[in-house]
Amino acid sequence: MSPSSNGSEPRSALVTGGTRGIGRGIADRLLAAGYQVLVCGRRTPDDLPPGMVFMAADVREPTEAQALVSAAVSHFGGLDLVVNNAGGSPSVPAATVSPNLVTAVVRLNLLAPFFVAQAANAVMQHQPDGGLIINIGSVSAMRPAPGTAAYAAAKGGLEVLTRALALEWAPKVRVNLVTAGVVRTDDNVAHYGDEEALAAVAATVPLGRMATPDDVADAVLLLASPLAGYMTGAGLLLDGGGQLPRYADASNPANGHR
Repeated sequence: MSPSSNGSEPRSALVTGGTRGIGRGIADRLLAAGYQVLVCGRRTPDDLPPGMVFMAADVREPTEAQALVSAAVSHFGGLDLVVNNAGGSPSVPAATVSPNLVTAVVRLNLLAPFFVAQAANAVMQHQPDGGLIINIGSVSAMRPAPGTAAYAAAKGGLEVLTRALALEWAPKVRVNLVTAGVVRTDDNVAHYGDEEALAAVAATVPLGRMATPDDVADAVLLLASPLAGYMTGAGLLLDGGGQLPRYADASNPANGHR
C-alpha cells in the first residue's frame, strides 16, 4: 500500500546520497510508493526521474545538512522520512592511512548522519505525526575487513548513535538502522574486481547472491510501513545470511575436500 493510498497527502522523504547506487535505489522505490522525494549529492545527476527533487549538498558540513532539511520542508511542507544513506570509504591499510582520510571517513559515515538527523528531529518533533529516521549501516561494523578500520569504526558508531537518538527523541521521532551486507552496484567492479570475482563474492553468501539496491530499498519501505510502527532503536540485518565459514567449505566432501 502506498503512503497516500488512504486519501491523505503524499508523504515526503529525504535520501542523502540518493543520486546513485544504493541511495538511488531507495529514492526510486520511495517515489514509486507514493513519496515525494528529495535527494542530495555533490554532483547533479543526469537522469533524475520526474517528481524527484535534487539539491547539491555536502552533508559532512553541518550548515549544509541544515540547509538540506530546510529545503525539503520548504518544498514539501514537512518531512516524514529521512534516510541517511550517504557513506563509503576506499580500502586503505590502517598502518598507512593518512589522518586526513580517517577524519574524512568518520565525518561522512558518522558525523554527517548525526548532523542530518539533528536538523530533521528539530522539524519532526513539531509535526503531528512526528517522523522517522533510517540510517544505512554496514556489516563492516560487525565483521571488519582488512583496509576498513576507519569505516568499520564509523559504522559501529552509527549503530550506537541510532540507539541513542531513538532513546532521546521518542516518542515523536523513531530512529532505526538497516545493516547492509555486500550490495552489488556499479562501483563493485572497481572494489571487488571483474564478473568472476563478483561471482566468487556472491558464493560466500548463504542465499547465493549479493544484495541489490532494491533489496535495501525494500528494507527501508518495511521500516517505513505501519508494520514497523513499534520499532525504534532497532537494527534490521540485511546480509543474505552472513558469510559461509571457510571450514564449512573445507570439510564438505561434495566439494572434493576431506
